[in-house]
Amino acid sequence: MKPCPKLSNSYVFGVIITVLLLGLQGLRVAESRVFGRLDELEYPAISCRKHTAVLTDFGGVGDGKTCNTKAFQYAISNLSHYAHDGGALLVVPPGKWLTGSFNLTSHFTLFLQKGATILASQDESEWPTLAVLPSYGRGRDAPDGRFSSLIFGTNLTDVIITGFNGTIDGQGSYWWDKFHKDELKLTRPYMIEIMFSDQIQISNLTLINSPSWFVHPIYSSNIVIQGLTIIAPVDSPNTDGIDPDSCTNIRIEDCYIVSGDDCVAVKSGWDEYGIKFGMPSKHIIIKRLECVSPDSAMIALGSEMSGGIQDVRAEDLTAINTESAVRIKTAVGRGAYVKDIFVKGMNLNTMKYVFWMTGSYGSHPDPDFDPKALPNITGINYRDVIAENVTYSARLDGIPNDPFTGICISNVTIHSGAKAKKLQWNCTNVEGLTGDVYPKPCELLPQKEEKIECPYPDEELPIESVQLKTCSFIKFF
Repeated sequence: MKPCPKLSNSYVFGVIITVLLLGLQGLRVAESRVFGRLDELEYPAISCRKHTAVLTDFGGVGDGKTCNTKAFQYAISNLSHYAHDGGALLVVPPGKWLTGSFNLTSHFTLFLQKGATILASQDESEWPTLAVLPSYGRGRDAPDGRFSSLIFGTNLTDVIITGFNGTIDGQGSYWWDKFHKDELKLTRPYMIEIMFSDQIQISNLTLINSPSWFVHPIYSSNIVIQGLTIIAPVDSPNTDGIDPDSCTNIRIEDCYIVSGDDCVAVKSGWDEYGIKFGMPSKHIIIKRLECVSPDSAMIALGSEMSGGIQDVRAEDLTAINTESAVRIKTAVGRGAYVKDIFVKGMNLNTMKYVFWMTGSYGSHPDPDFDPKALPNITGINYRDVIAENVTYSARLDGIPNDPFTGICISNVTIHSGAKAKKLQWNCTNVEGLTGDVYPKPCELLPQKEEKIECPYPDEELPIESVQLKTCSFIKFF
């Protein structure tokens, strides 16, 4: 492992002078320079920016070896002064930009041009430590604290991370090895984490090899996530793709994810800590998702759901070589609820399970969970599903004396594969109905003779009406 080299005093002095000059000249100095032909580059965003700068203006070096942590920090610190003057955009040009963790600012766009790659440092000293999340009570990998994410922000408004399909490479193998060897004393970093924030866009990027979860908005609202390609080895530990956590008004669309864990996981806190924090995830729309995850779910609801999950809508979903489609994961001690879940239009191929609900997921933060905190799982709706090469049609396991209720499944055709089990539907402690489902469901979900169509809301969520603007900046050659 090669750490980021330390910055020399002369370099730091040079950067400070650059920052002061740019601050005095309003950064529009960058727009007045001409190195040949000028191109105006357009991109879609929730907000456009008045000011533009390039990472090289702050001493950034894109050789894949020079550490750019300070360059990112200086750039964003300087650009934060434009938050109330039309905001600022920081361009990461083509090259390989090695960096440790850095924090974003409000009314700010981080833009990765085509051919730009942000490389995460494998030097632990480049990753600040943070307290555990209040709705979790401990770290996911280790109880005491966690490393900051590669790209982090908290208490922000109007933040955009986008590009022309530039790449962020988490270089996660270092962290995966430590996880497998049980050498972690703090929880691994995520790739992108935005906390306690509003108006967030993450779009049109390729994200690879995160140390742990890739995209983790938490305690935030009004989020647009679109056009992401997310890739990690299918045996990499806990490399969830997109994990909205105690968030409201979220739009996830047109994403392609290959993962060692759930492609999308909706969460809201863990056992007694999540119950006490009490912030649900709700009003979430997921469209045109493609997933490959042999050991996990295309969409998971939970298992950390102790603040509640409500009003999740998912449509036009494709999963290939994936363990399950839309899975509910909960347990005694979680409390709260998963309710008003609507799924339509799934095209599945090579699946272990089509429908999977688990009431005994376990995995508690500590032994102090309340055994009387039973989750309420109700109003779960699936329709219009075609599945090929399936091992089990369904495994639906509620909780004794706390059944999962209001389950509706309609217009489903499942074709078994070579490894198919004789008992296709295995159901305990569930209640509901089905219509036009093949093969025949379990007795706890009786099939109605009359045609039924499980509900899917007609009205749009507020986040669906958010229109992206056409923004632009000048590219210098």
